[in-house]
Amino acid sequence: RTNPTRPWFLLSAHHISNIQATIQYKMLSSKAKSANFKYIPRNKLAVSEPNPRWFGNPSNEINNSKWTQKNWLKSRFHFSFAEYYNYKNTNFGVLRVMNDDLVQPKRGFGSHPHTNAEIVTYIVEGKLTHKDSMHTSETLGPGSIQFMTAGSGVVHSEHNLQDEPLRFIQMWLNPKQRGLKPNYGSMCGSKCNDKKNKWNHLVSSTDTKIKTPVEINTDVNIYVAKLEEGSMISKKISSNRQAYVLAVDGTPTISTKSDGEQKMRRHDAAELYGEEEFTFKGPGHVLLVEMEKDGSGGRKDL
Repeated sequence: RTNPTRPWFLLSAHHISNIQATIQYKMLSSKAKSANFKYIPRNKLAVSEPNPRWFGNPSNEINNSKWTQKNWLKSRFHFSFAEYYNYKNTNFGVLRVMNDDLVQPKRGFGSHPHTNAEIVTYIVEGKLTHKDSMHTSETLGPGSIQFMTAGSGVVHSEHNLQDEPLRFIQMWLNPKQRGLKPNYGSMCGSKCNDKKNKWNHLVSSTDTKIKTPVEINTDVNIYVAKLEEGSMISKKISSNRQAYVLAVDGTPTISTKSDGEQKMRRHDAAELYGEEEFTFKGPGHVLLVEMEKDGSGGRKDL
């Protein structure tokens, strides 16, 4: 909410953006709350900007022209995470974490442990350097995807060692069983960066015959698509499946025959439920996480 006594022309760009998103959400709520589609505007996500020293970083660099934010990290939480807890927003099926992280130059996450999670990271811009207790050391650029089976226990670090900001989407998914042997793998983004206006199937389950660059120990399929202006692709969600969609960038439009269309902007998200065929129209960069519809999670506060 904004201060009702504050003149509109003194509102910050952040306030104006939130007001616009709220108006758009209210105008489209009637169709966004259908049985098959739920729109999640970016201003309904939690935003975290933690103290740099909590993660082993020096103080923020106030006068560094390469920094695009005042704080070393700006993270958007799609589900309950860290200091943000909302009992009506804890997961979406097996997807229990999706964090959209913007890390400033020469900063990162120091060594920390994980157990019993399939961790998938999609790099949007910049370069991510990963090191772990399995003796992995790798730097990946835009369009790349990596996975880590935390299983019985692993320690890793993630840093932006470059002179430009780093943005990546990190997802934690519930594994099919606990105590798995830790594992790591990745795909360099150069292998799919030129495949525009189509779905790039990057992640699948180890239990299927489908071959993708990354295979993890849970029932999930992860796709990305970079759509040019006016281009369209579709995705059919079966009756026993569901999907979580993130507008990574641009202004993609999602439509169905029964619910009309929903224009999205950077950082917006949506829940898709089958059985339904969804059409995606560019311009936009879209990430889609498809999984079994198990009746758990979803935004119950929208």
